[in-house]
Amino acid sequence: MFLPFNVRAWLPIAALALAPQALVTEPPPQLHPERGAEIGARYQAWLSPHQEGGDEQDTPRMVPRQFRSTTPSLNRDQRKSSGHGVLRFTKDLSRAYIDVRIAGIDPASITMFHIHCGKPGMLGPILVDLALKNDLPKAFADNGLTAEIRNDDLVAVVKDSHGATGFLTKGCPILVSNPMDRVKTIAGMATLAREGELYFNLHTTSQNYFGDIRGQLEVMKD
Repeated sequence: MFLPFNVRAWLPIAALALAPQALVTEPPPQLHPERGAEIGARYQAWLSPHQEGGDEQDTPRMVPRQFRSTTPSLNRDQRKSSGHGVLRFTKDLSRAYIDVRIAGIDPASITMFHIHCGKPGMLGPILVDLALKNDLPKAFADNGLTAEIRNDDLVAVVKDSHGATGFLTKGCPILVSNPMDRVKTIAGMATLAREGELYFNLHTTSQNYFGDIRGQLEVMKD
């Protein structure tokens, strides 16, 4: 059978189009399980009185005396205190590290230092309580603190909650819709950090309820 020249030229192209295509392969990725202990995500916060949700005189009347200030208080606009903190997570989410520097605060006056879960201005529950393993005035003696956080530190806060007040103030829910399940892992803590739901709060004898300086954690960019 005679085929026009242009048809015969087209046949090899058609044959290639109908032929099975060879699978495109690439080498598998290089995996490094030994690098899980390296630092991965990092977050930072600039602590100031102006991020606190209120002044000491705004403390609700029903708050017990032990949560109130024991020395004279200053309003947010009058305080000169400040701080800068960094929260670092290992890549395998087995540990987190806290590094904080403060200024304008007498370390002897520090009563509490927490990581809370909550949005800006919100008094959220405590996720990490640094006072459970540290003498805070001594830890901040040189105006700085460095600490390692593990799963056990989050579990300790949940175990330390007692009664209705403890349930509302200690331990962060994994899902707001299911408050019974609490964050007890560094992986859960890292999720809250990614969502912008963590903040540092440092309390003193003069600013005990709301805190003296507070800083919302945000992604630390290179």
